[in-house]
Amino acid sequence: MELEVRHLRALCAIADTGSLHKAARQLGVSQPALTTQLRRIENALGAELFSRGRTGCHPTPLGRSVLSRARPLVDGMTALITETRAAARTARAGGPALRVGSTASRALPGWLRRLRQGLPGTDLELRVDVSAHTLLRTVAAGQLDLAFVHEVEGCPLRVPEGLHGRVLVEREPQFISMARDHPAAGREVVELTDLAHDRWTVDPAVDGEWDGLRRVLRAAGLDPPVLHADYHTAASLIVLGEAVAPCQPTSGPREDMAIRPLRGDPLAVRLLLYAAPGVPIDRPYAELAASYREAALRAGPYRRWLRAGGTAGPCMMAV
Repeated sequence: MELEVRHLRALCAIADTGSLHKAARQLGVSQPALTTQLRRIENALGAELFSRGRTGCHPTPLGRSVLSRARPLVDGMTALITETRAAARTARAGGPALRVGSTASRALPGWLRRLRQGLPGTDLELRVDVSAHTLLRTVAAGQLDLAFVHEVEGCPLRVPEGLHGRVLVEREPQFISMARDHPAAGREVVELTDLAHDRWTVDPAVDGEWDGLRRVLRAAGLDPPVLHADYHTAASLIVLGEAVAPCQPTSGPREDMAIRPLRGDPLAVRLLLYAAPGVPIDRPYAELAASYREAALRAGPYRRWLRAGGTAGPCMMAV
């Protein structure tokens, strides 16, 4: 077996995420397929590159040596492909391109609309990913120009060298989504103890979400059962009353789901916009701030929270 760039890219993804599950999701393959690929690579090299354990996958000393040689090759090939595609797009469109990445946000549609209006003739591209780290690495690799990401409180992001960024919201509270007939749904503000007997659900692929939630629950003396599920599965569980979950305060209203703030706002994230070296950030930031403000004021529970004295960040100072 001869090692190819795709094999080196898989090794880098496993090392960066520390998990075969997360790496497979990032690469767009199944976990069994990635596990088989890693086994073949290790068999071809005649040595173990990663140690597997309950805390994830960690490079062995030999693995670190291989990775130190693999990363420049992967980055070089990525840059070559990115630059070639960008040149081809510009030649076809006859104008500049702006490649935008984002974690899920209700502000995203309005932001894209404003960017199109404010930058006529620019070819806008969008990539949405649950992982902030993946988006930041993609910007650093030259495959994106901008990334709008969130950082879970207590779980700082690893920002690649060379990126420049601005804080959109210093501390966005995370609300709770629950079934419409949940006993706590009748309250304007929910106590964590109101949810002591509920199951919680989180997406393990969202960087820091489980660690941040676990820290807050433990601080409150709670140890509820936790279900790991993606967003769509989680929504189904919540509607059926099988679980509750943290959610963005900008989440829109649903007839079958209640969204409420938590007393004291123990769960929070920081919203950030990062740009690649040389990419102007002021205009995209201003458009994003305006779009976020619109999304916040459309969401009834968040609007009431802000007007009751809640402080989110710079773009919400004049609510």
